[in-house]
Amino acid sequence: GVARKPIKSWAAYERELTERLGIDNRLIMAIRTKAKQDPKRIVFAEANSFRILKAVQFVIREGIAKPILLGNKEKIQELIKENQLDLENVPIIDLYKSVSDEKRHHFAKILYEKRKRKGMTYNEAVEKMYNRDYYGSMMVETGEADAFISGFSRKYSSTIRPTLQVIGVKKDFNHIAGMYMLLTKHGPLFLADTTVNMNPSAQTLADTTQLTAAEVRKFNIEPRIALLSYSNFGAYKGEGSPIRVKEAVQLLHEQDPDLIVDGEMQANYALNGKLRYSRYPFNKLGDMDANTLIFPNLSSGNITYKILQALGPYEAIGPILMGMKKPIHILQRDSTVREIINMTAIAVIDAQASSTLED
Repeated sequence: GVARKPIKSWAAYERELTERLGIDNRLIMAIRTKAKQDPKRIVFAEANSFRILKAVQFVIREGIAKPILLGNKEKIQELIKENQLDLENVPIIDLYKSVSDEKRHHFAKILYEKRKRKGMTYNEAVEKMYNRDYYGSMMVETGEADAFISGFSRKYSSTIRPTLQVIGVKKDFNHIAGMYMLLTKHGPLFLADTTVNMNPSAQTLADTTQLTAAEVRKFNIEPRIALLSYSNFGAYKGEGSPIRVKEAVQLLHEQDPDLIVDGEMQANYALNGKLRYSRYPFNKLGDMDANTLIFPNLSSGNITYKILQALGPYEAIGPILMGMKKPIHILQRDSTVREIINMTAIAVIDAQASSTLED
């Protein structure tokens, strides 16, 4: 007889359905809801892909973002027509046909000023403006868009290089890092750095931890951070990653004493708070399980998240790029439509935070 009950509030009914979906889907819905509160202009570099366009249709319908498409206009319109997508009023920028010489040279001059002392000529800067990653990044740099998403069909390293040259990194950190969010039955687990820094120094590990903590808080979650290694709290006396991790923890305790962070520690102690507290009751996490893991190097971080993603019933969101001056995000190659939608929502939240800081 449930179907006979009138629905007095569709918003309340939607929330009720969301509650039944589980922890992971509730977090995704919370992220999307936050994005809807102030949708931003998001540039998609690879709009001549069906999956990108399918995600963009959903994003528009749900009011998550205001997309701008980069790519071959004829091909994009053909894909829209073939798949009966509702993208009638979405702006499309064809770098070869719809960009004026004046706009191209305006962007090129800005890039040239940034890179002329690093070997780039003006003619090279003009040529770069035919590249979607350079042009899309420049739209964000000049305020014509709020965030940029790329990487669907190209290598991470080749995609990120243009964005670094145009946007650059935050001056307080001088490096970037990548974070994945794994949605587990126990709640979200944040992993960093999984994409960028090969063998980070103690200072880079400390900076990555600060960047990650700030990112986790954007999702209204208080980070409980463990810096990982193969030893616990100074047990290893030699050289290598345990020493660097230990030094990073010391820096963090000095620079941000209120941050819930400790290490170095093994992964099982990070994820089992009661076990950790029984052996090391002095640790700053107490008996709480860590929800944020900082890895000692790129190999360990990248391998771990891929194993967890492959073996567990976990959904991975990321990589979430941290440390850029303005919102730039690089998709996994061949991301699913759902992954593109989620990354779009995260890009919007990133842009919301950036605009708040500017205000």
